[in-house]
Amino acid sequence: MSAITTIIFDMFNTIAQDGPDLWRQSFVRIIEEQRLDTDPESLRHAWDYGSNNFRERRIDPHGPFISYLDGWADAFARAFADLNLKGDPQDASQKSIEDLGTRPIFPDAPEALSILGQRRRLAVLSNADDAYLHPVVARIPADFAAVASSEGGQCYKPDARLFQMVLRQLDAEPAECVYVGDKQFEDVKGARSAGMSVVWINRKAEPLNPDLPAPDAEIRTLLELPDVLDRLT
Repeated sequence: MSAITTIIFDMFNTIAQDGPDLWRQSFVRIIEEQRLDTDPESLRHAWDYGSNNFRERRIDPHGPFISYLDGWADAFARAFADLNLKGDPQDASQKSIEDLGTRPIFPDAPEALSILGQRRRLAVLSNADDAYLHPVVARIPADFAAVASSEGGQCYKPDARLFQMVLRQLDAEPAECVYVGDKQFEDVKGARSAGMSVVWINRKAEPLNPDLPAPDAEIRTLLELPDVLDRLT
């Protein structure tokens, strides 16, 4: 295997935290600011239907590109209609985007990135709108050679075109890069399709899906990554 010169990271649930508890805070904010007669759990349940539909649309390589801002606005519109609420779906989606930009960084990330950045180039490739990806990147104490997004590439992981885009930005060959992400479908499958090595950060110890490509290595925290990369090189 060629020497690994570059590490490309997914962002959310890899470097920055995301999850139901953080999203619940956004739903509370939306309900309070729009004075909606509902509760966070009911709104989330109704929103999930449209959000899951948006996920299916965005991973369709033949469909038109839809940003998270627009896709989530559609999900809120459906949720408000289902709950008979007179809410503003565009504003609700915008508030969600703003909140995503404030997501906290995992405690292991700064130290791991500092160690890794001494020997290799670092980059970011995330399924995200720039409006919330870049504010998170700006708070990370690391020097990234490239920061690429689905919005910039007008397609979503696992589409190989997105990985090829960041390779062009880095002027790098797939064999010298390793991708680190938390999802077997979007991250492992996508990076594999572009010819990269892949490390799956599996913080919750989820089982591998045998129907999807397997990673080259699996870790629980980013602090395990330096030793893993030495073995992969």
